[in-house]
Amino acid sequence: MGQFKTSYAKDMVIFPIRQDRIGVYLLLGFALVLLPLMMAFHVPPFRTDYFLLAILLPFLILSLAAIGVNILVGYCGQISLGSGAFMAIGAYMAYKFGTGISEIGLPPLPIVFAILLGGLSAAFFGVLFGLPSLRIKGLYLAVATLAAQFFFDWVFLRVKWFTNYAPSGSVSAPELKFFGYLVATPVEKYMVALIFVIVFALIAKNLVRGNIGRQWMAIRDMDIAAELMGIRPLVAKLSAFAVSSFIIGVAGALWAFLRLGTWEPLAFDINRSLELLFMVIIGGLGSILGSFLGAAFILIVPIFLTVLPAELGIPITTGTVSHLQNVIFGGMICCILIKEPLGFARLWQIGKEKLRMWPFPY
Repeated sequence: MGQFKTSYAKDMVIFPIRQDRIGVYLLLGFALVLLPLMMAFHVPPFRTDYFLLAILLPFLILSLAAIGVNILVGYCGQISLGSGAFMAIGAYMAYKFGTGISEIGLPPLPIVFAILLGGLSAAFFGVLFGLPSLRIKGLYLAVATLAAQFFFDWVFLRVKWFTNYAPSGSVSAPELKFFGYLVATPVEKYMVALIFVIVFALIAKNLVRGNIGRQWMAIRDMDIAAELMGIRPLVAKLSAFAVSSFIIGVAGALWAFLRLGTWEPLAFDINRSLELLFMVIIGGLGSILGSFLGAAFILIVPIFLTVLPAELGIPITTGTVSHLQNVIFGGMICCILIKEPLGFARLWQIGKEKLRMWPFPY
């Protein structure tokens, strides 16, 4: 028996297929309940904090940043190479709001509000550097956003106000208290990151399904035709820059506070921007799921290249691993762009469709 929709409301639900809903509920239950219990009782592979701090926590935060990049690049079609800069803005402004701004008499704010205000600061500058998108596009827009990356690298390195005039130039995250509860252990940091990712992924999913999301996709497919249909490019493009930069800024604050603890501007350099762009291309442009798949691939490959040769007894240096990693990423991007431009997310969708129609694939 098939699954048929008898109303527009049923057709517009986030997960219209019953198996998808069940799978999402099981995944959320596993991530919210079972994983923390496994960590608490040190069930393998959680005997140490390595798996949590080096894999799960970076995966969650970078997936959130990739969602922000995907909104701009995948859904709205505006190429950006400045994602690392907006992560840095979110991190440094969250640090300033979390430690207080004495120049205007602002006391230290709760960490949740500091993180959200850091995201809003990134959104403001995202709109500012998104203004050229109204006149230029393609490679020229990529260069304009790349200018934002180099500009903010210089600002956070030279303007000591952002580091509270620290002599070393690096800053440390303030005490992480969320609604009066001190977050200190790896499990607690994981839970905070997971909650942020769930909330923002849900918001992003609803945005791209709504009116503003359809405007973004119309601009992406053909901006002139979209304008003739009554869509305002000014609103569509700048809203995409604002939402994308806000999510990336929140991810940058989480990366600084939960993952790094102490950081400097090099933590958000051009390599971070390219890494996020690779995640979106490999995982799938215009797909929230693709952001998670791309982040998982980018994080797993270096670990795989490090662990597998050691298990096989093959001597391999760190430099060789780094070169192999670049070769694999470059080759995978070329294959994805040629064979399946919509990335892993499309392959996953095709696999589901085959299973739903089996044994009648035609």
